[in-house]
Amino acid sequence: MDLQKQPQQPVASADPAPGGMRASDADRDRIADILREAMAEGRLTAEEHAERVDLVYRAKTLDELQPLVRDLPAASGPRAGAESYAYGSGAPDGPPDNLVAIFSSATRKGRWRVGGRTNAFALFGSVEIDLTEALFGQRLTVINATSVFGSVEIRVPENISLRGSGSGVFGTFEVTTLESGDPEAPVVVVNGFSVLGSVEARPKRGKFVADLQKRLRKHFGV
Repeated sequence: MDLQKQPQQPVASADPAPGGMRASDADRDRIADILREAMAEGRLTAEEHAERVDLVYRAKTLDELQPLVRDLPAASGPRAGAESYAYGSGAPDGPPDNLVAIFSSATRKGRWRVGGRTNAFALFGSVEIDLTEALFGQRLTVINATSVFGSVEIRVPENISLRGSGSGVFGTFEVTTLESGDPEAPVVVVNGFSVLGSVEARPKRGKFVADLQKRLRKHFGV
């Protein structure tokens, strides 16, 4: 006697594991903050940090991000969330803009709209951020700058407030503080560190002064 075959029930597909989800810019930003904090505390060397940050910006899924901080006290979270905005009035919303230069250069200048957060990372490369002609869609703009054997250069107009906090390890971290007389003027906060490199943020010299110095150098050959 033929056995009556039971109708096969459709097998419900299992939900993908959380780690298999696509990583967002906010996810990469969070992991990069943890790595930056670990290096500042001496848990990672400059070479280890540079290697892991490179993998952070190449990662497509959460599965690729999680191993990068598995041996770090990531559960406590980076202090950047509290410290990075200590000079501002609340953390900017939205995903960050990422400028990465690894053995290369990355530039953002001209007429462009500035987001609330920008991550700049230079490894044997250079990042240039020129805000002198930029459009600010919010009052507070935070730039997290990391330089390892490279440079991050930030230029701002003179009519805004510029503040910052960071350090250099055999390198320089320099922010020229500005305080605008306009209480509603944009505020740019630069945080981060440099290792055998440089991070510099200052107002851009006026075009007249720059042109005059250029003429003097050309005339006198200096």
